[in-house]
Amino acid sequence: MSQVEKNPQAVWEALQAGNERFVTHREERPNQDSTRRVALRTGQSPRAVVLSCSDSRVPVELVFDVGLGDLFVIRTAGQIIDQAVLGSLEFAIEALDVDLVVVMGHESCGAVKATAAALEGDAIPSGFQRVLVEKVAPSILEARSQGMSGIVDYERQNVTETVNQLMTRVPQLRERLNDGRIGAVGLRYRLSDGCAETVVTYGVE
Repeated sequence: MSQVEKNPQAVWEALQAGNERFVTHREERPNQDSTRRVALRTGQSPRAVVLSCSDSRVPVELVFDVGLGDLFVIRTAGQIIDQAVLGSLEFAIEALDVDLVVVMGHESCGAVKATAAALEGDAIPSGFQRVLVEKVAPSILEARSQGMSGIVDYERQNVTETVNQLMTRVPQLRERLNDGRIGAVGLRYRLSDGCAETVVTYGVE
């Protein structure tokens, strides 16, 4: 990705191409050698920031066939947002000048399943895990208000709502979207075939 033209559309297309290589088993595995590793000692210049679920089945760099220093990755269960996430995203936008913000949920998300079950009357997880349900619940309630009822729809809606939250809560993202300096996409990674399907896009096609 280091040779990609610096603009949101080019970075988005490079990620799509990388995911296509991953799906079709034609990975190039770029920027993973010792030369790249040593070069990064002096600093980083990732082209995109990715907020992804922490799930071990969703290896972000592998999914997009990129290497060291290509992506700034933030991971939380259910890709939920808290102040640390917002601060990390703000850093990626302001200090690292990324071209693209990516939110990536996934198939068979445990946080979405647990929240859907809790809304159906199952016990809410105890301890800090309760926060996950509380954060995901508004997305599922919004999906239901639109007539949706399946886990796949809930997963997609959770991605959409997360992107919308970021645009609302991070002024730098809104400003750069408005003047074309950044793009934002929401994806749902399918464990079944490796495809990062597009859910929503802003500023890119």
